[in-house]
Amino acid sequence: MRRAPLILIAPDVDQQGPEFGDLSISLSVCYPRAILDAGGLPMLLPPTVEREAIADCVSRSDGVLLTGGGDVEPRLHTRRLPRGLRRTVTVCPDGGQRDLRELLLIDEVFRQRKPLMAICRGHQMLNVALGGALLIDIPGQLPKALNHHQMDRKGQVVHEVRLTPDSLLAKITGTVKLGVNSTHHQAVAHVAGPLRAVALSSDDVVEGLEFKPGAAHYLPFLLSVQFHPERLAQRSSEHRALFRAFIRACVRSRNKFL
Repeated sequence: MRRAPLILIAPDVDQQGPEFGDLSISLSVCYPRAILDAGGLPMLLPPTVEREAIADCVSRSDGVLLTGGGDVEPRLHTRRLPRGLRRTVTVCPDGGQRDLRELLLIDEVFRQRKPLMAICRGHQMLNVALGGALLIDIPGQLPKALNHHQMDRKGQVVHEVRLTPDSLLAKITGTVKLGVNSTHHQAVAHVAGPLRAVALSSDDVVEGLEFKPGAAHYLPFLLSVQFHPERLAQRSSEHRALFRAFIRACVRSRNKFL
């Protein structure tokens, strides 16, 4: 019997869990469901910042999924933060542990060359880890932008994004216009050096990142999106295709080393 590829998922952290009221791992069931439906087997990254443990988890996995959640700590990508913008930031309640854990995780993914899919905060974290910067608050910095923070419609298509025709994202979905949901108030501002923007909303907010031509040797597969395909996958073939492409890449990558 062929083993399903094991997908390491980086979860969020909640201030108070329902059992004891302490810090708790948090993950929407939409992520593991999308992985299972695509043929993968999800496992959670434990809440540690010990590099050895993180490296071991990456080694045992066939691919890694970065997920959504609270804002990335601005000090990781900007030197000056006006007070008005600071008030808009909601960082994870674990004192920066999630940020550090995911920076270590991304470093290990690149060191071990594992397929990577990044969603929402994960998309932003990847950009920061590779040297890019973020918009701290879209309404405050781009007042004419679309409403990108539509939490009451998180499982619905609320706007379209334009896909670069030669991009992996366009090839997987089979389109150059993709309807997406939108539940974020931060976004990619300065794109990290190895990456290029391959999906833009009508207000030019970056909705997808891939390697630049010539930089793809870093990883066997990379797909990074600002929207939440896991919330649309059950009803949308295009969004479902993203997870299937990721799982296929994980199988190919694993088979190379068998």
